[in-house]
Amino acid sequence: MAFLRTLFLLLLLISGGFFVHFLATGQERYKHYGLRVLRWTVVAAFVFFGVLILERAF
Repeated sequence: MAFLRTLFLLLLLISGGFFVHFLATGQERYKHYGLRVLRWTVVAAFVFFGVLILERAF
């Protein structure tokens, strides 16, 4: 459980870093990388909340 929480926060920080780089440089590749990491962050969040729901159900 702690692993998923740490993974979610780490992915969120990495995505935010890419967006900051995009704002600072204006290069589209950083925005693309940020969106790609953000997608995986959402997937990690769904897995995290799925595990929480399963723990409550059983």
